[in-house]
Amino acid sequence: MKEKTPWIGSKIKCKYIIVVFLTITLIHAVHAITFDRMIEYKNIVFSSPDVPNEMEGYRIVFISDTHSLSIKNMNSIVNKLNNQHIDLLLLGGDMTSYGTAPLQSIEVLSKIKTVDGIYGIEGNHDNYTALFSAMEKYSINPLSNNGLYIRDRFFLAGVEDLWKRNPNITQAIEKSMPDDFILLIAHNPDTTMQQDTSNVNIILSGHTHGGQITFFGIWAPYLSTNRITRYGQRFRSGWSTSKDGIPVYVSNGAGDYLPRVFARPQVIILTLHQKGR
Repeated sequence: MKEKTPWIGSKIKCKYIIVVFLTITLIHAVHAITFDRMIEYKNIVFSSPDVPNEMEGYRIVFISDTHSLSIKNMNSIVNKLNNQHIDLLLLGGDMTSYGTAPLQSIEVLSKIKTVDGIYGIEGNHDNYTALFSAMEKYSINPLSNNGLYIRDRFFLAGVEDLWKRNPNITQAIEKSMPDDFILLIAHNPDTTMQQDTSNVNIILSGHTHGGQITFFGIWAPYLSTNRITRYGQRFRSGWSTSKDGIPVYVSNGAGDYLPRVFARPQVIILTLHQKGR
């Protein structure tokens, strides 16, 4: 029996590599034009002994990075959420792509029905003056290195954007008390690595878009360039921690800014529980 010559073996290996490459490319392309164009309503749970008794099961919706999301799609978000019980709505910044006014997204999102109101912060793409003006016009409360009590012992705080202004977590939570449950909104999760977060219970962020274009949702090449985050894949998507070990949840954002590949747009629905229940 004749043995295969080396060049034939190399040719077979090359064909195999090409087939695998094309298959992976096709899977990613199909995902990009199907699932990655559909908003996911992602339910997450956070349990802590610091959650007040009366807030067991409290539901918070977090929407960030709407960017160029169409008004039609935003109305769909409103309709979807208004069929659910929402206690609080938080907006995580980048509510427009170019920082121009008027901000139609704010007008539409203000129609979401909540028990305790709507609060929001700025992102790096926002003109914060125009954003906050639009928020106030539609009865949305802007947070800018400050915080307030939503309910007894539940303190909500928000900080300025890391790239465009000067976030100050210490200032944002200075009116809280030591036994409060404190939720912080910071558009850029890198803020949580550069400032003291030890007195906060949970932090919600956006900014990284789930990596935007990823390999099977596991690794995002662009996040390794240090242009979006200084911490690589740490804040790509989902649960992470601050430098002090405080839980940070990073949303993929709801918008369709540039193609998404295995980085599905999200609206986050957070339910609070007392630890042990």
